[in-house]
Amino acid sequence: MRFLAKPMGYLLLYLYKLIGNYGISIILFTVIVKLVLLPLTIKQLKSTKEMAKIQPKLKELQEKYKNDKEKLNIKTMELYKEHKINPMGGCLPLLIQIPIIFGLFSVLRTPAQYIAEPSFLQAISESFLWIPNLSNPDPIILPILAGITTYFSMSTTNTGAVQNQTMKTMNLVMPFLIIWWGRGFPAGLTLYWVVSNIFQMAQQYFISKGIVSKEELS
Repeated sequence: MRFLAKPMGYLLLYLYKLIGNYGISIILFTVIVKLVLLPLTIKQLKSTKEMAKIQPKLKELQEKYKNDKEKLNIKTMELYKEHKINPMGGCLPLLIQIPIIFGLFSVLRTPAQYIAEPSFLQAISESFLWIPNLSNPDPIILPILAGITTYFSMSTTNTGAVQNQTMKTMNLVMPFLIIWWGRGFPAGLTLYWVVSNIFQMAQQYFISKGIVSKEELS
């Protein structure tokens, strides 16, 4: 992840020099990442809406070809193609964000390997709000906030979609996993995750309103 961690480290360093507060620098960094991913997020929302619309047709195909899995797969792909739906479209922003998270984790865990500037090494260990050191884990508050915001973020993302049992289970299990992981991650990374979820929920709300308005006017 060095090819991602190094530029992220320099961006954080630049923001820190500009603002003078490392916690706020991480928040601003998160907003920048989310804005860069905005076009993909819009596609994700549209894909989710289209998937919800074709659920009745998918159920018809599943009932009609329940004894012929190969034929069912072919007809399902034809239906996706007809409605111009990418089945993986809803996962793309998350898949892209995973290497960003790994890169940021690498920077926060071993900053000296990526950025040798003393001011950056000093910044990464600064306190923020109740957190004494952003390079160390926050054992309670941030992980719980991460879990709660993950639950509501996933619920907001799946609004209007017909959820199967796997999705419902993930909506319940993932927040607890995030809480567990957050207790061992650098607090700066968990802060990134919390802010990312909050931004995602706000972004989802405004994008949804915009899409609804366009559909009503058309």
